[in-house]
Amino acid sequence: MTEHGGNIYLTAQEIGMPEEKIIDFSAPINPLGVPKSAISEIKNTAKYLFNYPDPDATELRQHISKYHGINSEFIICGNGSTELIYLIVRTLKPKKVLMPQPTFSEYERACKINSKFKIQNLKLGKENSFDIETESFIKFMKNCEMAFLCNPNNPTGRLVKRTDVLKIAGAAKRLKCYLVVDEAFIDFVPEESVIREVEKNPYLIVLRSMTKFYALSGLRIGYGVFHENLVQKIKGYKEPWAVNSLAQTAGIAAFKDAAFKKKTFRVIKQEKDFLEKEFKKLGISYIPSEVNYYLLRLSHTKEIVSALRNKGILVRDCSNFKGLDNSYMRIAVRSRRENEVLIKELSKFLDVIPAKAGIQKTNKLDSASSAE
Repeated sequence: MTEHGGNIYLTAQEIGMPEEKIIDFSAPINPLGVPKSAISEIKNTAKYLFNYPDPDATELRQHISKYHGINSEFIICGNGSTELIYLIVRTLKPKKVLMPQPTFSEYERACKINSKFKIQNLKLGKENSFDIETESFIKFMKNCEMAFLCNPNNPTGRLVKRTDVLKIAGAAKRLKCYLVVDEAFIDFVPEESVIREVEKNPYLIVLRSMTKFYALSGLRIGYGVFHENLVQKIKGYKEPWAVNSLAQTAGIAAFKDAAFKKKTFRVIKQEKDFLEKEFKKLGISYIPSEVNYYLLRLSHTKEIVSALRNKGILVRDCSNFKGLDNSYMRIAVRSRRENEVLIKELSKFLDVIPAKAGIQKTNKLDSASSAE
């Protein structure tokens, strides 16, 4: 199994700490938690759990359709957007696939499991904050049958502007290469989404997640938008009842909750401003981010990750992302209290660990990831 963030259960077991005491910066989930409106609807729905869930998630798709202004017939809901990644590969069986490095690891894993394929890697440069450049992406997309574009990218938090994604999508159409745009974190920059463009482009696929912005991680809910030429083929490979009744109910409630959305934007901005100010004070090199997490670079990341973990504070060791080394870690934006705890502990380790390890303290912002 590929390592991801959010495994509080293993950590709690290994360090002997209750799960509820773990502070999890390793999974970039909305610090506000699950919307109260969703929790209320879950309670109301629980009494009907003897019924099978709607296999087509009809009501949820209707709300998604209204929310985005797209045709509900072209929407497929899944057990998280990750299920849909595997479903797409299983259905289309691409032989040559373009993947940037670094990016979300499940793209490659889905291809390895589901088809004989060759990876076309596009290595992103740290000297350019790991940005995805439009022309380079298009160049590398030639002779590929599928390309994955995580936007904003995980783990860097960097965004490809909507106009540039549309250029890539237009090239994908000309090249007859399926472009899978994973917008799992686009809710934090919704104006940059290309979800409404799918109906015009038979080679564009857009995936969305409700586990990040709406904190519905434990219910596993996501959706994909497919062109009318493709949607029935994708459905033909999909398992039934993948989205349970509670997930469907919670998703509908979340889409209706405008107040939660407004508060999220306010809190995330406040906490990002706080964290960036503190990073600069400590001399921590970070990649400017469009979303609710940061990629940090330190000269002794492994020691810090381990030391924080022993205190019940989880951060994401990024050494298993292709294109990154063991000097990188990802941290989520959490509540002010939790962010203050992280900064306090980081300041201790930055003073103590370099001396113990005989490492010179070199955490000043460098040209590879200077703050904007």
